[in-house]
Order: sequence, then C-alpha cells, then structure tokens
Amino acid sequence: MNTRDKRIKQQKMGRIFDAKNKVTLATSDCLRFLRQIPDNSTSLVVTSPPYNIGKSYERKLSLQKYTALQARVISESIRILKPRGSLCWVVGNLISKGNEILPLDLMLHNIFTSFDLKLRNRIVWHFEHGLNCSNRFSGRYETILWYTPSDTYTFNLDNVRVPQKYPGKRHYKGPKKGEYSGNPLGKNPGDVWVIPNVKANHVEKTVHPCQFPIALVETLILALTNRNDLVVDPFMGVGSTAVAASNTKRRVAGCDRISEYTRIARSRVRLAQSGDLKTRPRGKDIHVPDPNSKLLRRD
Repeated sequence: MNTRDKRIKQQKMGRIFDAKNKVTLATSDCLRFLRQIPDNSTSLVVTSPPYNIGKSYERKLSLQKYTALQARVISESIRILKPRGSLCWVVGNLISKGNEILPLDLMLHNIFTSFDLKLRNRIVWHFEHGLNCSNRFSGRYETILWYTPSDTYTFNLDNVRVPQKYPGKRHYKGPKKGEYSGNPLGKNPGDVWVIPNVKANHVEKTVHPCQFPIALVETLILALTNRNDLVVDPFMGVGSTAVAASNTKRRVAGCDRISEYTRIARSRVRLAQSGDLKTRPRGKDIHVPDPNSKLLRRD
C-alpha cells in the first residue's frame, strides 16, 4: 500500500462518533462517549472494564461505587444494542487485603440480569503466565460473560470453528454408517479458550499492563457480528478491539480516558490497516518448548 492509500485510510478515523466513520477512537469518559451513540445501532459491545484493583489507569472505588458505575455503563451499552446484538464483558477477580477472592463475573451478573439480559455463555479464558502466588494457587484465567437482550441473536459458529481432534472419525452404524461424523469446517471451540495473555515478549505488547490479545476479541467479533456491523468498546485501552474489528471489516468505536492509550490505539489501527501490525494469529498453536532446551532441566 502506498503512502497516499495509507493517508486516505487514516482520514476515516474519527474522534467524535459518526455512523459514517469506519473507525472512531476518542479520549473520553466512557459514559460521555456512549451517549454520542444512537439507540439500537450497535451489534456488539465488547470490553474489559477496570477491575478496581488499583492499576495506574483506574481510580480505586468502594465496592458500592464501583458496581454503581458498572451498572451505568452497562445500561448505556444496552441502550445502543440492536435487538439481535450481543454484549461481552471480560473480567477477572478482585483480591482483598486478606487474600480473599471475589469473582467479578459473579458480582456483576445480577446487574446484567436486572436489565433482562440473558447469559449465553460464561467463557473461561485460560493463559499460562502471570503473578506467581505463594499462599494460594496462581490465577490463570479470566471470564467472558456473553449476554443478549433477546432470544434471537447473531451467532456465526462457522466463522470460529477449530480443527477436529479426529477428523477421520466416521459413523459406525445407522443410515450414515461409514460417513465422516465431524463437521468438515471443524468443531465448536467450546467455552474454554486457551490464548496466551499479552506479557513480556508477546508480539503485541505495548505500555498497557493489561491489554487484550487481539485473537480473543477477534473470535467474539467473528462469531457475534457480520461485516460492516458496528462494534463498540467503552474501555478500549490501547485498541485491541479496534484492531480486531478493522481486521475483520467491521466498523468500530471506542474510547479511553488516557490520551496516551488513545494515541497508541490509533497507531495500532493504522498499522493494521496497512498490514504492518505484528500480531499473534488466531488459532496459532500454543508454544511447545524444544525438548533439548536447557530450560527444561537442571544441571
């Protein structure tokens, strides 16, 4: 792609929401930003809100104030959803001073159901790297809560099927005896996803301490939306949702209150549009160490 083509694509990236924008990325409070978006206009709201654990990008609140803020954001997110749309909330755990676990998905579920949303899946995202604990088992998962406002919703399973474990398996009796028993496009990926988190030497790593892997959100976008649909992320961080939406030919709108993150998000989307952004591809096998590596043994 030449410089002129790249510049044309960059001109489509707005800072204030407009339905004509392919990409809208704003430095803004999430509620102020969501209020710019019309009712019933969005096919997917997917985000990972701050977990209220005192990270540099958040203000730690009392539990009551935190859940009240979440309820307001959830309410605005539901308002902009189309009837066939979906809402996906990616959350982890709160850890108290006494090292007690409070799963955010359990705490927030009642808020979603109070708005008559229906939980379709509680997806477990498993990863292998993170803080090593000494007085409990180390946390190696987060959860994705997928809700819909109605029983009729977009779900493109064929877009996200994964290879069969036994593709040559056949029916051994009945009218289909001898025929392959598995779907030729692959199998349903299930509700436990093993995707490396973005740490240390991960190819997607930026300054953000808790960013989405693009493959995670891309799977949700491919399954729950169609081309040219609008995807919204009210806590976009450094723009992994925006990159995934751009890569899959969806429109996207997102915001973050930290201007540095917004700047990085814009840069990542531009690189993705030009084909220059390095990412870990969706479906790539988990790394298996070389059996001859010195790291696998102690001398």
